[in-house]
Amino acid sequence: MKYRYDKGAHAVYSIQFHLVFCVKYRRKVLKGPVAERLKEIVYHIAERFGVEIIEQETALDHIHILFAGKPQLQVSKFVNSLEGVSSRLLRKEFPELRECLWAKHFWSPSYFIASTGQLTPSPGLKPRDSFRRL
Repeated sequence: MKYRYDKGAHAVYSIQFHLVFCVKYRRKVLKGPVAERLKEIVYHIAERFGVEIIEQETALDHIHILFAGKPQLQVSKFVNSLEGVSSRLLRKEFPELRECLWAKHFWSPSYFIASTGQLTPSPGLKPRDSFRRL
């Protein structure tokens, strides 16, 4: 995998995350216009946070988002904003979702996030040796 670098005033970095949200009760509601609108909302929120959406894909009951951010990004604030804004807008724009999801919850309260590190040591080298070569 090739590195994709971003630059700041005093740093060169490559910071990427894989994020997964599940719909509350794993209801299968992310299809058709709901899924398309969700992707638009994610792009809009990411733009406000200075985050680049590399890839996103919806299944019927969850969404995978691969994104890149700056070192200053507060990931928890970004994730909370994604959850809150998307939930509010989707419930407002698609009132039929209330039949499947009651109360004011669209997403499950938990999520999965992982950094997608790109540094892999060469075979036969100790991890410390591979960092010295950088």
